[in-house]
Parts: sequence; structure tokens; C-alpha cells
Amino acid sequence: MNLPVKLPEDWKGSVNTALTRATGYQLTKAEGAHAQRRRRRRRKASSDRLVESPAFILSTLRSGSTLLRVLLNSHSQIHAPQELHLRAVDVRLKNKWAVRAMKEIRLDNEKLEYLLWDRILHRELSNSGKRQLVNKTPSDVFIADRIKECWPDSQFIFLLRHPAAIVRSRQNLRPKSKDSVETILRYGEALERARQHHTGLTVRYEDVTNNPEAQTRRICDFLDLQWEPGMTDYGQHNHGRYKAGLGDWAGKIKTGQVQPAQPPPPAHEIPAELRPLCMAWGYMAADGGNLPAAQNALGQVQPTSG
Repeated sequence: MNLPVKLPEDWKGSVNTALTRATGYQLTKAEGAHAQRRRRRRRKASSDRLVESPAFILSTLRSGSTLLRVLLNSHSQIHAPQELHLRAVDVRLKNKWAVRAMKEIRLDNEKLEYLLWDRILHRELSNSGKRQLVNKTPSDVFIADRIKECWPDSQFIFLLRHPAAIVRSRQNLRPKSKDSVETILRYGEALERARQHHTGLTVRYEDVTNNPEAQTRRICDFLDLQWEPGMTDYGQHNHGRYKAGLGDWAGKIKTGQVQPAQPPPPAHEIPAELRPLCMAWGYMAADGGNLPAAQNALGQVQPTSG
């Protein structure tokens, strides 16, 4: 009579330990069909890309993204080009024959757009002679999901700034504008959705201006690159023209030196529409008072050194 053999609970670990010692290999559970299909889709998307893991600065308007761009672009291996506005770069098939031809090779409008986006970034990176591309355009916050679909291995750098300070900055630049609060709220909410749905590194504009070395070190660690001292002296490098539509063009960025951030408006001057965003980003307490910029949305102090 054959009796069932009772194995110890950790028998798998014991077998793997012995097997590793003897052969250097381990037993692992085979992937399910769903996981295999997911990996194949990811591998296929990556095989179509000339730029496999670009990084994207996701931010609102007037949040210091141009400053962060030129700091990063001062690195010998980081190319951070002018704003490219990928959201507005699309493809149109003009007749049914083009549609039929593209369908035959399994390309629709969206996939063609992704190929075009990738080719633009690859051209920029190749011409720079560098190895890591960091793209920044504020409107990228509205296509964060599409960016991840296009480049599955892309990385996000979330750049925050006190929402009321952003509105003040935009109003100073465009004094006749009457929709600054609504515009910044729309961008800010899109940025927060991206932070909730995607992993990445959160950086604060206030911390960048207060200690650019510490924050650029954090970003270099995130990108798996060695930090370089020349990054903080962005005025010694060529970053292209400062012009409307390509990024910030105000006098402060043209000085070539990191300027300190202005204190945020007092709590009682912050528009009610912006208060939830201020609290979500850790700039305002639940009782309505301003918090130090070094606190995150969970209320935990974040050291500026990363």
C-alpha cells in the first residue's frame, strides 16, 4: 500500500536551495497565458521604438519646467530639447487606400502617431550625441497614458509648484488673462491624475531653486546617471532659444543662474478652487494654513537631498 508522502511546508525553498548550490539554477512557476501575452505586447511595442526609455517632465504651465530642462540639458549625457508639443503632432490618412494599406501592415492612426513621435525624439537624441532624452512640454500631462502606451519603459519626473504661485506667475506674464485659475487648475488636475496612475519621481520647483545640486542629484540617480557639477551652472551651456512656444522666455531664465523662488501667497489669498490641489501636493494643511514646501501630500517631510 502506497501512502501519500507529506512534504514539509518549505520543501520548495529547500529544493531550490540545493539546486542553486549544485547548478546555479532555480525552479520558478511558469507564467500564465495572460502574463505571457502582456509581455509579448510590451516586447513588440519596444521593438518598434528607436528611443526605448525616454524620460518626461510632467508639469503645469509656469512651474519651472524650463529651468529644470536647462539644468538637465547641462549634463553631458542628457539631452532635454525645447518643447516639442507631441500632443499636437498627429497623423491623418487622407483616403481609403491609405487606410487599407496601413491596416494590412497593422498600423492605425494612433500607431502611426507613435512611430512619428518616436522618430522625432530619436532625431533629437541622435543629433545631440547624448544617451538619455528628457522631454518637457506642459501639455504632456494630458497624454501621460498615451506616452506610457507609446514607450512602455518611459520614466516620469513630476514637477510640482505651489498652485497659487503658478497662477501668480502666469498672471504676471499675461496680465490681461482672465482664466489663469481655471487653466492652471485644469493642468494641475491632469498632473495629479498622472501622479496617481503612474510611478515616477516627484520634484518641487521650490526645492530646485533652493538647492539645485541636491535635486539634480536626485534626478540623476533616478535616471541612473552620474551627477555632474556643471549642471547647476546652466548659463555656460547652449540650450537653444528662449522663445514663446518653446518654453519660458521671461527675463529670469535668461540670466543663466538659478533664481530663488518667491514665497507663496498667504493662505487667505489662495482661490478656493485651488485649495484641494494645494492640499494634495502638500502645500496647504487641512485647516487651510500653508505648509512648508518640503512636505508631500501625505504630510511627511521630504529631505531636499533626496
